[in-house]
Amino acid sequence: MENEKVKMRADLLRSVSHDIRTPLTSIMGATSAILENGDTLSTEQQRELLRDVNEDAQWLIRIVENLLSITRISSEEAKVKKEPEPAEEVIESAVAKTHKHYPEVDIRVHLPDELMMVPMDPLLMEQVLVNLMENAVIHGETHHIDVTLSSEGNCAVFTVADDGRGIPQHLLPRLFDGSARSDRSSDGKRSMGIGLSVCRTIVLAHGGVIRGDN
Repeated sequence: MENEKVKMRADLLRSVSHDIRTPLTSIMGATSAILENGDTLSTEQQRELLRDVNEDAQWLIRIVENLLSITRISSEEAKVKKEPEPAEEVIESAVAKTHKHYPEVDIRVHLPDELMMVPMDPLLMEQVLVNLMENAVIHGETHHIDVTLSSEGNCAVFTVADDGRGIPQHLLPRLFDGSARSDRSSDGKRSMGIGLSVCRTIVLAHGGVIRGDN
């Protein structure tokens, strides 16, 4: 168990270093271009560079949100404080947050007839759902996402499904270990690393399981 925790921390640190370095390098390049060549760049060229900087800054903010989620889990015990929470509200909050960043994506929510109270840390579980939906949008050319809440025995099941191109078969076995890099990314910072690694850490800390399928 201890070796597994050490490996998880190492994978997470590797993902963090990569995911932070790439957008920071891009921000440095864009701002340097504006500062050094501002007189020769057209207004539209400068606006394009600033749009890139803004996008990279937003990406860094989401990385920080993931890191803050991790700090809510005890590094020693890897446990979370779980209280019964209405799962529907957690899903609705995650969907609203995702839709704000990606308004063009149609997100549909499917809920059971009865209110489902689930023992969990609502902020952490919301982060899991946001990460899964964001990865679907970035890597799958996704237009529709279905988020479903159901139950199996005494377990709550959260499912995020999309109409995208699926996950490359060779990435499935290591999808949540922090090492997966999408071949379809248009740039380096659009990795599948830290976000899905955070999902795994949070779900395991809740005593659950997580998997990805095509």
